[in-house]
Amino acid sequence: MGKLFTHIRGDLLGGITAGVVALPLALAFGVSSGLGPSAGLYGAIFISFFAALFGGTNTQISGPTAPMTAVSMVVIAGIIGIYDGSVEKALPAILSVFLMAGLFQIGLGLLGIGRYIRYIPYPVVSGFMTAIGLIIIITQIMPAIGYYPREDQSYVEPFKPLAEELILENILREEAGEGILVLEDFEETIARAEKISDQTIAEDARTLAAKEASGVIGALKVLPRGLKNINWLEVILTLVTVIIIYGFRRITKVVPSTLVALVVVSGVAFGFNLDYRTIEQIPEGFPVPNLELFTEFKFSVISPYIFTALTLALLGAIDSLLTSVVADNMTKTKHKPNKELVGQGIGNTIAAIFGGLPGAGATIRTVVNINSGGKTRISGMISSILLLMILLAMGPVASKIPAAVLAGILITVGISVMDYKGLRAIPSLPKDITLGPLKLSSEVIIMLMVLALSTFWNLVYAVGIGLVIASLMFMKRIGDLTAKRSDVKSLSREVAWADEKNFPASLKEEVFIKHIKGPLFFGTTSDFLALTEQIPDNAKTVIIRLGRTQYMDQSGLYAMEEMLQEMRKREVQVLFVNVLDQPRYMMERIDIIPDLVPNEHIFKTFKSCVLWIKEQNSH
Repeated sequence: MGKLFTHIRGDLLGGITAGVVALPLALAFGVSSGLGPSAGLYGAIFISFFAALFGGTNTQISGPTAPMTAVSMVVIAGIIGIYDGSVEKALPAILSVFLMAGLFQIGLGLLGIGRYIRYIPYPVVSGFMTAIGLIIIITQIMPAIGYYPREDQSYVEPFKPLAEELILENILREEAGEGILVLEDFEETIARAEKISDQTIAEDARTLAAKEASGVIGALKVLPRGLKNINWLEVILTLVTVIIIYGFRRITKVVPSTLVALVVVSGVAFGFNLDYRTIEQIPEGFPVPNLELFTEFKFSVISPYIFTALTLALLGAIDSLLTSVVADNMTKTKHKPNKELVGQGIGNTIAAIFGGLPGAGATIRTVVNINSGGKTRISGMISSILLLMILLAMGPVASKIPAAVLAGILITVGISVMDYKGLRAIPSLPKDITLGPLKLSSEVIIMLMVLALSTFWNLVYAVGIGLVIASLMFMKRIGDLTAKRSDVKSLSREVAWADEKNFPASLKEEVFIKHIKGPLFFGTTSDFLALTEQIPDNAKTVIIRLGRTQYMDQSGLYAMEEMLQEMRKREVQVLFVNVLDQPRYMMERIDIIPDLVPNEHIFKTFKSCVLWIKEQNSH
């Protein structure tokens, strides 16, 4: 314990600085997610504390991050849509998905998946990060210019008939559920419909309008209308925020520029009593657990989001472990990946119960913590406690922050999240794919595809598709390399190995020697099957040397079986030399050995194989 407290001064400074950096970002991520600033703040408080307490990286500062918020936006918008636009009704289901993501993370850590996360291909990560930057920037254009579609009467008006349709649909559904919906008697339906006020219809129409204008495509659709209805005060507040964030960094990095922008612009706007739009009200007092999470639990609502929850868990894992690697490089320590995942999972689970956004290890906050002297997990807990104190003491004050300031902060986050290293590398990456007259780079194709699909369609599916295509391209490349090395394509005579130099000339016409170098798997099977065409018609015996084939998968196994059956038809005898353990085990499982190649036709060395052939020929 003594050692733990020797670093307390550094941890205190690191934790306070990281907390100060986290504050504006937590509020901004909360607002952009659609759950409001308090969700971002609660996420930062609980994830930071519990991920530090139980995690495997001493200096990690966790909380809502840009990638986690971008995926959360998809979940939130989708579930709010199911509940006819009511955030209040949708909240338990949304938090259930976040809770599930936290539990999945704990599971990933306990199963030891942490060490495999680093195998995600760089083009997928690069395309994804750039897409997140674009999503954040595009979705913040409307708040930055002060245009809110749900408040534009002329935009909302056309949605009223649809709102009425949905209300009637709900009444009929309720009646069907109560068993009172009968064709002869619509009196009950009419009575219930008459109770619906114009105000309810208008509110539902506003919700439908907001849904239509949400996301990247929604924002681009309403952009022309937004540009006609610019609120110049909001634009100025956003621009000043962005200028201060970039400008103040050049003066000093001791004080976080996002915080300076938040305090200065909010202070001026409030002090001069400007007519600006504030963020949503931040609840006062200590965060309370949302027990509706358990009492209102409906599996049918969250079941379509199980895959999304798993994606959130994996994304949080990647985000956190990449930050852990950065922390390791800075502190010359070694993090424990699986313990880190369990810690992050506990943090996300508890944050969900209290209504917080999911998060992960945050690179910038972690770097700030280390540079300010943070050494142990206490720094992460101090950062959390500082945010809790700000919430308890300054909730009402924070509620006066202009929405445009947070839009400005998010635009700078979007710009910084994009992967410029990957984008700069596009012209120089090797062009390894030929499409007609075009020569393209497979890495660039994957990156741009993940970028486009993530931005305009679905973040979750984009990463899945990117991973599948990257894996297939990798397998194709490895297959080609292996085929090249194993010479299965060449129809020319094999180049003799050293121990084949003295092969008896009398046997050369009748015996064909084939070397298989490298694994025999689905990427190489088609070339392997071409082997049968290489065997001369006058050959009576084929020697297959398998000493360099360490691995055979099911596809390779069936290709081998097919080739051996073809040889049997042609009455050619096949001999194996130096079959390694794994391929032998596979061939024994489906009785290639001994049905097609008996044990007496399998030899340890090439020499013993040649002696056996000579013996057979002498009889």
